[in-house]
Amino acid sequence: LSVRGIQRLICDKLPNDSTNVRVSLPAVCFVWQIAMIVLFGVFIRYNEEADTHWQEFRRENNISSDIENDFYFRYPSFQDVHVMIFVGFGFLMTFLKRYSFGAVGFNFLVAAFGIQWALLMQGWFHTLDPATGKILIGVENLINADFCVAGCLIAYGALLGKVSPVQLLVLTLFGVTLFAVEEYIILDLLHARDAGGSMVIHAFGGYYGLAISWVLYRPNLNLSKRLNGSVYHSDVFAMIGTLFLWMFWPSFNSAITDHGDGQHRAAINTYLALASSVLTAVGISSVTQKKGKLDMVHIQNATLAGGVAMGTAAEFMITPYGSLIVGFCCGMISTFGYVFVTPLLEKYLKLQDTCGVHNLHAVPGMLGGFIGAIVAASATEEVYSREGLINTFDFEGDFADRTVGTQGGFQAAACCVAIAFGIVGGGCVGLVLKIPIWGDPADDNCYDDEAYWEVPEDDESIPPILEYNNHMIHKLPDL
Repeated sequence: LSVRGIQRLICDKLPNDSTNVRVSLPAVCFVWQIAMIVLFGVFIRYNEEADTHWQEFRRENNISSDIENDFYFRYPSFQDVHVMIFVGFGFLMTFLKRYSFGAVGFNFLVAAFGIQWALLMQGWFHTLDPATGKILIGVENLINADFCVAGCLIAYGALLGKVSPVQLLVLTLFGVTLFAVEEYIILDLLHARDAGGSMVIHAFGGYYGLAISWVLYRPNLNLSKRLNGSVYHSDVFAMIGTLFLWMFWPSFNSAITDHGDGQHRAAINTYLALASSVLTAVGISSVTQKKGKLDMVHIQNATLAGGVAMGTAAEFMITPYGSLIVGFCCGMISTFGYVFVTPLLEKYLKLQDTCGVHNLHAVPGMLGGFIGAIVAASATEEVYSREGLINTFDFEGDFADRTVGTQGGFQAAACCVAIAFGIVGGGCVGLVLKIPIWGDPADDNCYDDEAYWEVPEDDESIPPILEYNNHMIHKLPDL
């Protein structure tokens, strides 16, 4: 028998059914999916660019070609963002030695449910047709739904290995709802600009997850300490997630910006901030480790901090060297956070943050929000031009008389709203998840796929005599 086989035999003999979700998980999946079907049937319809009446819409609005359909402009960015959500976030969390199935599989589950609920929640706030009572969706709605799900996946990072799939679905239900409300307040009521979601996505998602983790504190989590770490191949898989996120982050920050210079500028600024974060994270990782060796945790995470912090100011005239400064500072802050802050948070604040979302999302997201406020408040007509200011900050309609100083103040207020929603909302959701009905793992059973997945036997179950390859045949004794 293998080591895992022996562990299975022992676990089968123990009277521990705390992780049995055979009833609750199928019930939640089926009931909620049927509810999505019903709600989509009642509310969701194609918008004018996805409907078969597009040809009539073209003629009535003097649109010369199908190429002007927003699909052809937004879909490449949607593809990139979609890959980030399902591949990037999923593989980034595979660093735990025995929790790769849970990292990728539950990421898949949360995202698949979340995008459906997000299309409804965001639709009720943003694209509801008052005449018909229907939510009209197109490719931009799909991008925004992915953004919404990103906040929940960030929160999952703080809870990785410590919660059940049922808890994750409940977290997503409330998380998407809270996200839609805070997004409406920040983008519509406060009229703040946050194209890449430093505030709306990262600050909210980070503090949402941290607040839940704080409420769900496990004083005896050290019983699973043996599994709260990585092995060589798990860190390689996590690095795949990092590279996907790193490569596609310019699309993430520029996906829903204005056509033309705004999107172009957002991609350039994000690209430069990410590059700066890499060198900074490598440098700080080396200087803080014995003999200058690099820590893979820092390289997997802090190298992305520049992209997080550049989300709000990405479409502003922050200048290329300003983008490098943002990446430099946030790469440094994020790496130092992993080295010094995370252990202190767990020791003194009882905050168990598995993936370190405090250092990659919460703090860089908060800093990105305030960086956006400073850059907005310092905008001038000499740099932007009058038309550029109106276009960049949408100084039109009810906001036509807003000054850049006032805009900066509202940007800062928006960041505070995102943090407040994350902390207060996460605290309340944490209390719900603390109710002992969700099938969460025991303290000595965390960080292990065995709790919720059928896991194949390990390689050590193979008899030693059979462990050879073609180059070793000549070494075998004659039988």
